Amino acid sequence: MGKITGFMEFDRKDRHYRPAKERVRHWREFVEPLSKEEVTKQAARCMDCGIPYCHNGCPVNNQIPDWNDLVYRDQWKTAALNLHSTNNFPEVTGRVCPAPCEAACTLNIDDNPVTIKTIECAIADKAFAEGWVAPEPAERKTGKTVAIVGSGPAGLAAAQQLARAGHEVHVYERNARPGGLLTYGIPDFKMEKAIVERRIKQMEAEGVVFHCNVHVGETVSAWALADTHDALLLAGGSEEPFDFFATSPGRQLDGIHYAMTFLPQQNRRVSGEPQRDEPQITAKDKHVIVIGGGDTGSDCIGTSFRQGAKSVTQLEIMPMPPEQENKGLSWPHWPLKLRVSSSQAEGAKVEYSISTTGFAGKNGKVEKLLYTRVDSALKPVPGSEGELPADLVLFAMGFSGPVEGDVVKELGLAVVPRGRFKGLDANEKDYRLKAHKKVFAAGDIRRGQSLVVWAIREGRQAAHAIDRFLMARSDLPR
Repeated sequence: MGKITGFMEFDRKDRHYRPAKERVRHWREFVEPLSKEEVTKQAARCMDCGIPYCHNGCPVNNQIPDWNDLVYRDQWKTAALNLHSTNNFPEVTGRVCPAPCEAACTLNIDDNPVTIKTIECAIADKAFAEGWVAPEPAERKTGKTVAIVGSGPAGLAAAQQLARAGHEVHVYERNARPGGLLTYGIPDFKMEKAIVERRIKQMEAEGVVFHCNVHVGETVSAWALADTHDALLLAGGSEEPFDFFATSPGRQLDGIHYAMTFLPQQNRRVSGEPQRDEPQITAKDKHVIVIGGGDTGSDCIGTSFRQGAKSVTQLEIMPMPPEQENKGLSWPHWPLKLRVSSSQAEGAKVEYSISTTGFAGKNGKVEKLLYTRVDSALKPVPGSEGELPADLVLFAMGFSGPVEGDVVKELGLAVVPRGRFKGLDANEKDYRLKAHKKVFAAGDIRRGQSLVVWAIREGRQAAHAIDRFLMARSDLPR
């Protein structure tokens, strides 16, 4: 907790954004951090609530009241140690996590939760600025080797934990740089890639070896990795996109693309990395339609504005959520309510209860999106048909599960349904695949599409399971 009466003395104050007209002109982060003094005040608001529901709201189980109290008492270095004890990459989650911990905060009962995400980011950034974040190589080596396929947040978290336990860790990444969706999916204006790169350098100093431009299951055999290592962890993510319009009229027209083709191209442009041999997509001088109302859709909006789009419209088939949730029904769980993302606030038009029925165009290029309104049961409303100008259509409707080629196909792995999504058949107890004694899976490839913070949790827990498998015991935290 912070100051006993802090939550009564200080109002909630959070970071703010640079003006939209300014920030859409560049690709840098635009969140204005709070001063050290203001962060201390916000940490003081953490109350002695008895049961810290924020613990349950946080997938990595951050000890939030503890480091809030440490910040309030100006013990920042100890706060950083505490924060890193449960989260390998707090500077990442402090930027891109939706903060379910704040939804669970007791003070959220009256819509004034502690600014947990802001305080977390401030602690992590100060730790780097003060030089408190340093490599932590293992004192002794175990002689065991682990191969990890995929260098997204799950793979990175597992790699760091396993290296610190003394194992020799090799991470295989099919792209030119490590980081997975942190590097290629999240736009630079939400998180600049130097944030990821400095962690990679730390991990290399701890002994992690990264093998980039290696596509396991195609250029390198997954069976070969399993045979030459003591354990194999699959952390390749959930990359098979939903496409509900495969048979819709006009689907074959040029100008209709998946979000995760569009976004990585721009990230490569910003970094100066050569593009893949594929058609280049740009929103410049175009009417852009983004189908899908989640974070990926918002990333497409912000990217389109920065590329110079004429207009951006986001379509969501679900009804508009209520502006305010019913606390009695939702708290301390993540509520369904209207949220306006920073990208939407840059000038996007958002349409709810609308279903795409097809596309139209000339000379092989899309020019219009056809739609109908739907009712609360998602049934078409007769007479509500219409069309929108569309020079570029981006599908951001989520991901159904892991790509079932390459590694999944080669190892003959079972892909099982988990609600709307699919994942590999491994449980949360030991993360081991039922069909293979020393093959494990963690992150989105196991649980289905989820959050960065869930991937970090899974990577850490899988590392604990692998360490126990290799050594018959483990001191790694779960």
